[in-house]
Amino acid sequence: MCGIVGAVSERDVQGILLEGLRRLEYRGYDSAGMAVIDAGKTINRARELGKVAALAEAVAETPLTGNTGIAHTRWATHGEPSQINAHPHMSGDRLAIVHNGIIENYQELRTELKADGFEFTSQTDTEVVAHLIEQQYRKPDINSLYDAVKAAINHLRGAFALAVVHADEPDHLVVCREGSPLVIGVGIGENFIASDQLALLPVTDRFMFLEEGDIADIRRNRTQIHDRDGNPVDRPVTRFEHNADAAEKGEYRHFMLKEIYEQPRVIQATTEGRITQTRVLEQALGTKAGNLLENVRHVQIIACGTSYHAGMVARYWIEDLAGVPCSVEVASEFRYRKHVIQQDTLFLCISQSGETADTLAALRQAKKAGFRAAMAICNVPGSSLVRESDLVIMTQAGPEIGVASTKAFTTQLTALLIFTLALARHNGLDEEREAEIVQAIRMVPGQVEQMLALDGKIAEMSQSFMDKHHSLFLGRGAMFPVALEGALKLKEISYIHAEAYPAGELKHGPLALVDSEMPVVTVAPNNDLLEKLKSNLEEVRARGGQLFVFADQAAGVRGEEGLNVLEVPSVHAITAPIVYTVPLQLLSYHVAVLKGTDVDQPRNLAKSVTVE
Repeated sequence: MCGIVGAVSERDVQGILLEGLRRLEYRGYDSAGMAVIDAGKTINRARELGKVAALAEAVAETPLTGNTGIAHTRWATHGEPSQINAHPHMSGDRLAIVHNGIIENYQELRTELKADGFEFTSQTDTEVVAHLIEQQYRKPDINSLYDAVKAAINHLRGAFALAVVHADEPDHLVVCREGSPLVIGVGIGENFIASDQLALLPVTDRFMFLEEGDIADIRRNRTQIHDRDGNPVDRPVTRFEHNADAAEKGEYRHFMLKEIYEQPRVIQATTEGRITQTRVLEQALGTKAGNLLENVRHVQIIACGTSYHAGMVARYWIEDLAGVPCSVEVASEFRYRKHVIQQDTLFLCISQSGETADTLAALRQAKKAGFRAAMAICNVPGSSLVRESDLVIMTQAGPEIGVASTKAFTTQLTALLIFTLALARHNGLDEEREAEIVQAIRMVPGQVEQMLALDGKIAEMSQSFMDKHHSLFLGRGAMFPVALEGALKLKEISYIHAEAYPAGELKHGPLALVDSEMPVVTVAPNNDLLEKLKSNLEEVRARGGQLFVFADQAAGVRGEEGLNVLEVPSVHAITAPIVYTVPLQLLSYHVAVLKGTDVDQPRNLAKSVTVE
């Protein structure tokens, strides 16, 4: 969740580091800092609690000049948010380090290092790594910072991405990764590192992705990489695929609103090259797709947060269209229980970043356990999840800056529906039915545009939520996960407590909470569960509840006392979960704006959860 930026250049790097940190603010953080080696071979450091802006003010007053430096935004895991716990951490005044991840054995290492005379000033696991590298650096058989880092990481247990500089070797930095992402930006006469390509777009669009266990020595004119076994390796240089302006809000007040409005375009991009007028192009899922999907008899979906809700929707599709049993589980739960593996099970992971720690750990565990194959639905090319899966569908959402996921979710759903049709073809789905659903997919971008056209009316509806503290979301069938996602969005960015239930569960408990102060939100597409949903809505009205319904214009739901209805365009039952998600996103957004919360960076949350 933390952010790393580093640079080795012929020019001063302070500005590069600051801009990189600004572009990583979407990840969530509580403090920021940087360390730069100056011309006198001295490390100068600045650390500030709070936003990157505070760090920018500090270095504007006392600049950190130099050609080699590292910077960091921290999200607290060990020790409270404070200046002394902020990165970079130092060992003495000669070595500085930034770190993402968790060092699980830091307490025992801390004890050993204290016994060796090292003094600690923070509560972090990162300072342990700084002292450990310095301890190795002092040994007579260690000839360089690179050797010291290589020796030190053999003592570490956990997940980490490290960037290290030493005043005795001011012309380079050393980096490594084990379980946390790190990318090298390739320049001309300068090179860079970051935890996300987005941080480096102002200075380069060429990147090398470090693999698990890699350690790299990065200088202005060359980069040397070795794998975990010490073998020299070449990692390919790839160009960044998304537009740099994705990192700018443009005309929009918040990144979240911009990303909501980008959905027609990115959903269209997700379908491009994957469907014709009448069918899914199976080969677009990968060269192995045909052989792997042919014998799939069970699908196990693993994900976290919003991606988990996408998986829940996919379960309805997979069992309905493909006739294949599907299980969906939260990655953090799947990791810590015994599994009964059904024969020919496809292990499907969903992650926006491709670096979600629990999802990656579950994938690696599944591969050892003997699942048939691993597949990823992901938004980040070159991410760990993508590299470690047998099949991959990239969602083409582009960088998503707002912490509350919007376009990543709807493109995940689009990719999952394409996958479902490919799987269903191997399980008896006829051409006519496939063509019908493909046509429905092709209509989704336009239908989302129609939903966005209702923005003004949804903004008016949001005023009814301003003074509320609780809300209930209802859905039936595949719309239940959509209700879950709507509730998650509202609680994430407006801080209103929101829960979601299958509408048929009202009588089994939630109905006790319904009164005039508990707004109840539901989505009502014109499907085969509509009449049952209408009965559930009457249960709410009979108890004085205030209903807010997004209803298909052909559903026959009309507004009256206690029943606020916003009619929406008719959509195909299969694609309804994608389209009906959009008004719930807009509702949450407008409620948050009215309440004055930090829409793009809600409190206590981070964008990419790369630790447990």
